[in-house]
Amino acid sequence: MPVVVADLHSALPAVVAGVRAARPGARIAYVMLDGGALPAAFSRIVAVLREQGLITGCVTTGQAFGGDLEAVTVHSGLLTARHVLGADVAVVCQGPGNLGTGTPWGFSGVACGEAVNAVAALDGRAVASLRISEADPRRRHRGVSHHSLTAYGRVALAGADVVVPRLPGAFGERVRSQAAELAARHTLVDVDVAGLEHELRSLPVQVSTMGRGLEQDRAAFLSAAAAGRHAARLLDA
Repeated sequence: MPVVVADLHSALPAVVAGVRAARPGARIAYVMLDGGALPAAFSRIVAVLREQGLITGCVTTGQAFGGDLEAVTVHSGLLTARHVLGADVAVVCQGPGNLGTGTPWGFSGVACGEAVNAVAALDGRAVASLRISEADPRRRHRGVSHHSLTAYGRVALAGADVVVPRLPGAFGERVRSQAAELAARHTLVDVDVAGLEHELRSLPVQVSTMGRGLEQDRAAFLSAAAAGRHAARLLDA
């Protein structure tokens, strides 16, 4: 099963949009980590996506609770998504909010690397979504966030398909250059983003990350949607 791993909860609807763009009928399960808010009910995004039939269910893991199903670990959460919910694709990310100290290791997104390892242990296909920003005022998050470089470059011991969105201009070149650091351990996959902005605008929820919407930080959402598009294409491989 392709499993898209993402840092922030705000990536969830964008990943779903990317999957649906390539495979409208795909069954998508959300596996919620416990790095952010613990109650699944705190997520308005999950409620709307489930209500609209865009995800088949939510599996809360670890200390998180209140999903359609609950699991003790990420491993059993992935198995639940596949074998109980019958998912074609799973999306793994933390609940709303996140915790960080501004240091390389003290942030909840470290769990992305651990999730890649869990997918590999279960013989799944890990698809790593890069956290990208063209608007974040903090230098460490411009282009590819240092969080993604740490989680996938240091924590993830197993290989993944790291999706590099095909973004234009100097910013796109910067993203490709930064992502190249991950090539020693992972497979970098160049994915076009044509048509994905339309899919994002068609979602029944307004996408927002760190207080910024699609107009303010388009690259952040296109990156997550590109990961979803690649995961959907793996279903045809």
